[in-house]
Amino acid sequence: MEAWEGGGVGSAERCPERQPAPESRVHFQAARFIMEASVKLGMQSVPIATACTIYHKFFCETRLDACDPYPIAMFSIYLAGKVEEQHLRTRNIINVSNRYFNPRDEPLELDSLFWELGDSIVQCQLLMLRVLRFQVSFQHPHKYLLHYLVSLKNWLNLHSWQWTPVAVTAWALLQDTYHGGLCLHFQAQHITMAVLYLALQVYGVEVPAEVEAEKPWWQIYTTDSEIP
Repeated sequence: MEAWEGGGVGSAERCPERQPAPESRVHFQAARFIMEASVKLGMQSVPIATACTIYHKFFCETRLDACDPYPIAMFSIYLAGKVEEQHLRTRNIINVSNRYFNPRDEPLELDSLFWELGDSIVQCQLLMLRVLRFQVSFQHPHKYLLHYLVSLKNWLNLHSWQWTPVAVTAWALLQDTYHGGLCLHFQAQHITMAVLYLALQVYGVEVPAEVEAEKPWWQIYTTDSEIP
């Protein structure tokens, strides 16, 4: 039980971007598992982001050598589904996870072991909630990115918008940020501006009238924290 208590002195040093490279690679792979399994389970972007955030936040409070990251990733998917009201069946999580790790094996039989796995997912969410101090609601950048993309579409000329996949690239970059713990240490608006700025830089798209403006376009957005 001690491994699940979390918290305590030094928990901040275990956050993803402060971890040694080998541990960061483990968390990267676990987050990749969350994303791929969640897509197969039909989860939407925000619940997937919540699952990754729950996972990373858990390992800010718990050492990697205290528990296996992949069961925690499975529990995170289940818990995120409940938080975001996109409820998932435990048997579906188990089947998708088993196929992910054992693509050539036959589906699991509905025996006592299968149902024990299902019960463990349900029970372990209570332990995770204790470690996370029941703080499992997060403000994600997705709504900001959608709002800012609409604004930029109306701001840029039609040619620039149609012939450069700025929106697709920005959305992909945003999803990639959840491989690590950026979501825990930066405001949603700032992450949004970073991925949008990078997407524009990749394709060499310039925002009209930026030179004449009193402040850069990204600064205008980041100082306005509310979405109408």
